[in-house]
This record gives sequence, structure tokens and C-alpha cells, in this order.
Amino acid sequence: MTLDHLSLLAKFQGDFLAAVPAADADARVPACGDWTVRGLVEHLAEVHHWAAGNARGVKGPALGDGPFDLAPHYAAQAALLRETLAELDAAAECRVLTHPDPLGPGPVRFWHRRQTHETLVHLHDLLAASAGGAAAGLVGAAPEVWADTVDEVVGVLQPRQVGLGRMAPLRFPVALVATDLPGAPLWVLGAPGERADEVAPDVVVTGTAEALALTLWRRLTPDEAGLVVTGDRADLEAALAQPIVP
Repeated sequence: MTLDHLSLLAKFQGDFLAAVPAADADARVPACGDWTVRGLVEHLAEVHHWAAGNARGVKGPALGDGPFDLAPHYAAQAALLRETLAELDAAAECRVLTHPDPLGPGPVRFWHRRQTHETLVHLHDLLAASAGGAAAGLVGAAPEVWADTVDEVVGVLQPRQVGLGRMAPLRFPVALVATDLPGAPLWVLGAPGERADEVAPDVVVTGTAEALALTLWRRLTPDEAGLVVTGDRADLEAALAQPIVP
């Protein structure tokens, strides 16, 4: 699918920034351990700063330890990232997430997509913290966008986790089917790319693209996400117990 990741990034950054002032900085972020809203905002600002440096190929100055005035701090780093990505040729070579080395050569457009989904997931986190609990439907993103989130996990992030030695290959691949998109696209977690046609998973998970994405990112359990699990549920539980995302 073709998405305008830079436009999506700007939208999600704007939505994130708009939600910061109303959020309690000390509130816990659901499904994120002991993270607070302050930690979440500072984390995303730092990730934007780091990604901009990788895209430019020049490490930027350290942001310092804070505490920061959250909204202006996030706004500055969000703008830095947007401006950096807009200025650079999308096909130009830079440092991107790779394996077996954590960073290696790749196109600037890698960061268009990676930072879009980083912001989308953390926007969900921020809204969940303000709502007092995680649930689907907090972010107004189209199914195609959530499907791209799923695709990135299956095709990029989980294979990288294996390639970096952070997890073993999944013993039992898991089929994922998005029911809210034309043709009900299918992915096979643990068998990306051409290998997806060569495996017969013991478990098939169906639901909306958002539900699949938030489950892969461990923001919702399969039950909380309303997913339908057919086959050996233990295979799904085993997969989700692994660090399939960074």
C-alpha cells in the first residue's frame, strides 16, 4: 500500500502535542510498565531527535536530562524531525535500523515510516493515559495506516529482533488477518516476505488492523482487542511473550 508517511507523521505529531497540556504528567501509561506521561513525552521527543540525527548522518547535541516543559520540548523535537525529513531526498542514504548491526545504510524514507508508527503507537499511549485505560479506537487513524503498522512489525521489526539476537525465531508462525480492509490482507508473523506462502500456521488471528497492531505492540491483549483466535492459542501466546518489537 502507498501512504504519505510525512503527512501522517505531521498529523500524529500534532495530535500528540495537542494532548500533552491536558494530560497529568505523573499519570501512569497503561500497558507500558512504570512509564508516566512525562516519561512518554520525553521519550518520544528523544526518539525524534535521534531519528533526525540518523537521517542527517550527523549526531545532534544531547538534549540534557530535564525536567523539561513538556509541550514546548516535544514541539521543538517534532519540528526538527519533520523539517529534517522534508529537506532530505527520500532516496538518499543514511543510517537506519538494520541487523546484524543495529544501524546500517538505508534510505531516508525508512524514517518517514518508522517515525510515523512510533508516533502513532505513542499517541495511543498518551490518550490511554488520559482516558485511564487502554482500548481500541482512541486514535482516529484509518485501517490502512494500522495495517502498515502491522506490516512493519512483521516485515521489519520482528525479523530485526531475531537478527540482533534479542529473540529466537518463532517456533510456530502466527497468521494475522485484517477484517476491515478490502481483501482481508494476511501476514504471517515469523515468516515474512516470500516465506509466508510456504508455511501453514497452527493459529490464525483475525480482527481489525488496529486491534492486530496494538496487540503486536503489546498495548492490548488479544481479548481486550476483540481478536478472534482460531487454532492453537498457545502459539499466539508464545509469540506475544517474545520481544517481537524493540
